[in-house]
Amino acid sequence: MSKVAPLSAAVPATAPQTADRAQLRKAAQGFEAIFVRQMLSTARAASLGGSDALFGGQAQETFAAMRDEHFADIAAQTGAFGLAKQLETQLARLLPATPAGKG
Repeated sequence: MSKVAPLSAAVPATAPQTADRAQLRKAAQGFEAIFVRQMLSTARAASLGGSDALFGGQAQETFAAMRDEHFADIAAQTGAFGLAKQLETQLARLLPATPAGKG
């Protein structure tokens, strides 16, 4: 079983590690987590007509929502889908250049 490296490990060591870049990474990961949560929520809402009267209910729905949120957070932190990394790469181009000797 292979381990997935955290997203921060996927960024090249030559990239400037400024506070702005760290904030950008955190925002991109947050966006990816929200996106994954929404995908999972929409997938669960698309019921195929089967009703689980025996094991369903509010508690089951709450547990599923909590599990999906936790999964989304882990997926975003590890870069499992790669969305946060792509967002960070694209938006990092808009950050001001780091002066020589300070990065």
